[in-house]
Amino acid sequence: MTGQITLKDFDDVIADIGSRFPQLSDDDLFTLWFLRAYVTEDEDTAHASIVGAPNDKNLDAIVIDDNSHSVFIVQVKFRRSLGKVQEKGNDVIGFASVISEITTPNEDTFKAFLKKMDPLVEQRVRQARESILERGYQPWLYYATLGRISDVVQDTAKQRVRASGHQAKIEFIDYARSAILLRDYLDGVTPPVPALILEMESNPAVRVNGISQRYDENNEIESWVFSMRGDAIAKLYQSAGIRLFARNIRGFLGKDTAVNRSMVKTLEISPDRFFYYNNGITILCDEAKKDSQKGKDELHVSNPQVINGQQTTRTLASHPKLAGKATVLVKVIRVTRQPHHDKHFDDLVSSIVAGTNWQNPIRPSDLMTNHRTQVAIERELRKFGYAYLRRRQTKSETAKALGKKSVKIIPKEDMAQIVAACDIDARHSRSAREKLFSEQFYDRVFPNYEPLFYLTRYWAMNEVRRQAHGVQFNREARWLVLQAVWEFVRPILTTDNKRRAFVRLSEKKDPVIAESLKSAVEHLFVFAQKYYSSRKGKGEEMLPPPTFFKGKHGSGKPFLEELQQSVKTVAFMAKQMEKMAQALT
Repeated sequence: MTGQITLKDFDDVIADIGSRFPQLSDDDLFTLWFLRAYVTEDEDTAHASIVGAPNDKNLDAIVIDDNSHSVFIVQVKFRRSLGKVQEKGNDVIGFASVISEITTPNEDTFKAFLKKMDPLVEQRVRQARESILERGYQPWLYYATLGRISDVVQDTAKQRVRASGHQAKIEFIDYARSAILLRDYLDGVTPPVPALILEMESNPAVRVNGISQRYDENNEIESWVFSMRGDAIAKLYQSAGIRLFARNIRGFLGKDTAVNRSMVKTLEISPDRFFYYNNGITILCDEAKKDSQKGKDELHVSNPQVINGQQTTRTLASHPKLAGKATVLVKVIRVTRQPHHDKHFDDLVSSIVAGTNWQNPIRPSDLMTNHRTQVAIERELRKFGYAYLRRRQTKSETAKALGKKSVKIIPKEDMAQIVAACDIDARHSRSAREKLFSEQFYDRVFPNYEPLFYLTRYWAMNEVRRQAHGVQFNREARWLVLQAVWEFVRPILTTDNKRRAFVRLSEKKDPVIAESLKSAVEHLFVFAQKYYSSRKGKGEEMLPPPTFFKGKHGSGKPFLEELQQSVKTVAFMAKQMEKMAQALT
């Protein structure tokens, strides 16, 4: 999305979440979206954290995060305009005062605060109080609105929170930040990593004379270049986790890649040379500020993203003892974000990612990992219980992300081949699937993010794949057979209800759908064998199946033309489709 964010964009997201939580009001749905976009990546956790109710004392949600040892207290205002409503000072300052009420050591004062409070809210408040006072969790207050908050009100609220102690912090997410947050949510890079501290190298054996700082006034880009110890880099991942790489075009490629093995070898044999052999890491952030603490120079960054160097960071994190002996080159780039027109930011990120991620080969499909359509397809298919893998990574990384969920996994490269065979030509699916992510084909292969568009084709391919397994000829002919079977299946899937029924019945292995599709595919593979036999040639000029289907004979046009001339085959296919059509009604 490179155009202006509008209220309709927020409404669309709220409506999408509302389809899964129809019992929630629009205000609660906006709260849920904010929690999902800014606090937690788990939608169910966000839902369970909503406490908004009558007498909620300015509390809409409370999230207790044991991993980060934090308590997030949230107040939201879902305004029906963007940036036009000025939030009342009393409301904002009243919310800031909540932390003093919750953490007061005076039990009578605390009980007075709880008086007439909704029971659910009271329960969560007591849990928050216990976490802060007895377990040392840090309190964070978030005031999120589609309106505006004056600087004077913000400063007063911050003073009120600081006075409460317990290292409490308050953040204000106004309409401008909410618009940027919505962009990031749609890009699949939320919730953000709020902040990290980058500790610059300090080593008596190495002389480091400051850092390189550069400001590009024309593009409003500020950058820093400096060195960090390897164990300090490892701690970034240990602190932020996988979210640190949300804008990266690939996942972790595993310990067995040549580059990653080489890094480990360097750490083991000559860690002092790691700095010279490694490309380092590139971090993108919204804000950055240099500071000095106890004789150490630090760069405090907000919303950081490692857009190049995931393999380096993860390798160092998996070898913490060795990492302490190594040094890494770090480049930090701060880019000014615009709430409405963010094309400059999107183009810059894409260019930096493409220009810096060259140590491991980049594929065309990698460059489309964070394309808006890919993110949307992933999100939509997740609602149907499918894991769409838009990022290249190891199987163990995928398993870790899915947890114990039992879902069907569909890599984007596989889906590209399926759609290309169904809607363009079988030969393109077979020849080179990376071409399907080029400018020539991409928009035709991924024309939308409607889940049923992809899932209907996926289930047609599922039967083709099943019959091709272990049969060499069928494997060579599978894309041609998929194109043909889809020519017959598509006309019976005329409505969303029928498409949805086809997917659900295929999932349940409905006997009518399963048997009809099985018979149709079997018949087409037999026809493909006859097609091959009549055209393969003789003697030395005879083409083996791989060569035959890779060439002009592997195109759908001559195959379909010959198929249509077979009255017997067409009649058989029509009979199977009729059975399927009746099952879908």
